[in-house]
Amino acid sequence: MGSFRLDGKRALVTGASRGIGRACAIAMAAAGADVTLVARSQPDLDALVSSIRHQGFAARALALDVTDSAAVKRELAAAGPFDLLFNNAGVNRPKPFLEMDEETLDWLLDVNVRSAYIVAQAVAKGMVAQGTGGAIVNMSSQMGVVGGVGRSVYCATKHAIEGMTKAMALELAEYEIRVNSVGPTFIETPMTAAAFGDPRRRADILARIPLGRPGRVSDVCGAVIFLSSPAASLITGTLLLVDGGWTAQ
Repeated sequence: MGSFRLDGKRALVTGASRGIGRACAIAMAAAGADVTLVARSQPDLDALVSSIRHQGFAARALALDVTDSAAVKRELAAAGPFDLLFNNAGVNRPKPFLEMDEETLDWLLDVNVRSAYIVAQAVAKGMVAQGTGGAIVNMSSQMGVVGGVGRSVYCATKHAIEGMTKAMALELAEYEIRVNSVGPTFIETPMTAAAFGDPRRRADILARIPLGRPGRVSDVCGAVIFLSSPAASLITGTLLLVDGGWTAQ
């Protein structure tokens, strides 16, 4: 059986300072990877790096705004090459379709699609030049396969990630670079605090999850580690849903 360890691998995690990104960065480091953490806040990154190193694992910080394409290309070229990428940075601002404004539309598309594309391209170029293959995991969502009220743009961005993942997988296969996505349901993080803080909304969410509980960041960590590891060596171009059965109904 293929190993679930990431020993000897250099990993890049975007959106690493909080929530799912933070948890997965810690998990990848614990699995043996030397992890570079990307987020905008240097103090948050420094605190996380210190915590990871205190546990005896390898990590370093790279303060970077992923919407700054020129900086992304420059800094990732200098910091790489990487063997693994968890392309996680993303945002959401739910609004009814008829009330969606162009500023929010552009912001979501910029962060969730354009930035994810530029980061993946920059890291993949380093992987190709290095010539030793690699694994990329794009952050998608259960909303990448279904719709959601008030989430027309968010759904559009995650459906885009699914198409991008499949096309990347086909083009990068010849370089032994695997590309997959992970699609969580509602995970208890600061990003979903408002939804879970509303008793009626929380009850509605839980009613749609057959397993009967909200997701935890640890649930996503397992999927990301698996898709990044040799255990998934023949898996590429696919979405691993971590949704408690939401999309099975």
